[in-house]
Amino acid sequence: MRILAIDPGSVRLGLALSDPSGTIAQPLSVLSRRSEAEDLEALVNLVQRHDVDAIVIGLPRLMDGRLDAAAQDAQAFGARVAQATGRPVAYWDERLTTVAAERYLIEQGKRRSKRRQEVDRMAATLLLQGYLDYQRARGPGG
Repeated sequence: MRILAIDPGSVRLGLALSDPSGTIAQPLSVLSRRSEAEDLEALVNLVQRHDVDAIVIGLPRLMDGRLDAAAQDAQAFGARVAQATGRPVAYWDERLTTVAAERYLIEQGKRRSKRRQEVDRMAATLLLQGYLDYQRARGPGG
């Protein structure tokens, strides 16, 4: 089961893709946001090209776990993605994924200009790996 993860931002969408077995998350790309219609069209094309079965969207929660306006925007975006792609959409807590991605890229010695380009992709990868690990730990049917 191949899963696409989307880390939604106002400027870019970070994208990651699982391997066909749904075990390992891999960075895919970063999509610069244009109009919503163009963004959805690009996502539909990615879903078809990579034979995606399901989509996970990062849900930005506040540190105390509450949902704010950004989380509501992510949920509304997810509903439109589900409608456009015809794939089920799940949401996954994305707290600290961008911080962790930034820290990882600094440790790898990436320059600031290069980090900006890669952080969204890495955040989507961390988001997806967390989701995949959780699903695997739950076991089949759980």
